[in-house]
Amino acid sequence: IYAQQGNVEEAIALFQEALEINKKIGEVQNRANTLWWLGHIAQQQGDNTTALEYLQESFQILQHIKSPDAERVKEIIEQISF
Repeated sequence: IYAQQGNVEEAIALFQEALEINKKIGEVQNRANTLWWLGHIAQQQGDNTTALEYLQESFQILQHIKSPDAERVKEIIEQISF
């Protein structure tokens, strides 16, 4: 919501906080989703290097837990990489 309202810094801060919480409590799926959102925001801001870092970590987690979302994230990574 914050990113949609133009408050990207607040959105990133909240996602970073969520990421830390997910790490601490071992919530793997939510961690992968949070990384995806951070990657999406970075991509929207034109920072493809940071976007790829977040998305690749998300992809690795999703692949490890055999989530069907892994394929979608892989496609996004491929699009950014070209």
